[in-house]
Amino acid sequence: MSNLRNQLEGLSAVEKVELLDAVWESLEADALSLTDAQRAELDYRIERHERNPSDVIPWEKVRADLFRKP
Repeated sequence: MSNLRNQLEGLSAVEKVELLDAVWESLEADALSLTDAQRAELDYRIERHERNPSDVIPWEKVRADLFRKP
């Protein structure tokens, strides 16, 4: 992974954007390979969120809880 980071440093901003676009497209392709169960779970979660959008935990709180020392 460090080699990849070193290679990224040598890219121009335009090349980084093009790379990001290619990675994003590959993620979209991976999303097409969801199982029926995964797709059903995502649909369920979206529906639940749409019914009650205020029933969420802000990312800042989740992150703080993750990094809190026991």
